Amino acid sequence: MTTSGTARARWAVESDGLGKKYRRGWALRDCSFRIPAGRVCALVGPNGAGKSTLLGLAAGLDRPTEGELRIFGVPAGTPAGMPRWSYLAQDKPLFKRFTVADHLRMGRELNPGWDQDTAERIVAEGRIETTARTGRLSGGQRTRVALALAFGKRPELLLLDEPLADLDPVARDEMGALLMAEAAEHGTTVVMSSHILAELEGMCDYVLVLADGRVRMAGEADELVAMHSVVTGVTADGELPAALHDHTVIEARTAGRQFTAMVRRQGALSGDWQRLEPAMEEVLLAYLRSPQAPALLSPAAVPTHREEGAA
Repeated sequence: MTTSGTARARWAVESDGLGKKYRRGWALRDCSFRIPAGRVCALVGPNGAGKSTLLGLAAGLDRPTEGELRIFGVPAGTPAGMPRWSYLAQDKPLFKRFTVADHLRMGRELNPGWDQDTAERIVAEGRIETTARTGRLSGGQRTRVALALAFGKRPELLLLDEPLADLDPVARDEMGALLMAEAAEHGTTVVMSSHILAELEGMCDYVLVLADGRVRMAGEADELVAMHSVVTGVTADGELPAALHDHTVIEARTAGRQFTAMVRRQGALSGDWQRLEPAMEEVLLAYLRSPQAPALLSPAAVPTHREEGAA
């Protein structure tokens, strides 16, 4: 059975066995996942995990060494698909000598579906003069101009590499609210990398966690978090209680006779211990700190290419 283009359009990003190798080694290896259209996806991982490599491959800036990466059902980098996405690199590459108006005019002339009203509104809400040269703007103002260009293209998919990294807390809050409002209004799929896990919890409903170039976790944020519990109790002769062996222990710490464990439940938890529901940040950190723990993909994140056949 072959999946139609219409069915594939449900998925903004699909990866099947994706790998990218450089001279120094593999940046990504055997990455398989999918991200539904219309979601705001947190792309999480330590430095060197492969986040920027993945975003660059999705934007067509590089080609995979193995496997495939599809954007709305077509291979990443296909010229016909370029109007459907916007990519904002971490360094927000603006022309320092250009004015804000020059950048907006460039966006209008290079993009057939350009939304001048949206771009101008995003700039105006930041009280930025369009006659100002971008090299003289603050970090928050430059980020706002870069997001104006990204949203002005009116993309279906927005790829953001650490978009808020260089901003102070007030500017981060302002830009985060802008990003969420624009994405919600237009149904834009957003894939955003960040190291600030607490910030992502309030912004994202989907997560993709990378470590050492491999997928550690992917899927619906609420669904993934709900699979886990933080368990605290007393060790048995210095070991975790035998009842926990029926579950997947992601990580565990002991202090004297007390233990605290992040557990992926395999059924009901029963025992003489305290059980708490974790925050998303706690679950993400547990997987990042425990590379030996088995990866976890929710049903929505599992790609189906191999069973259904390639389009």
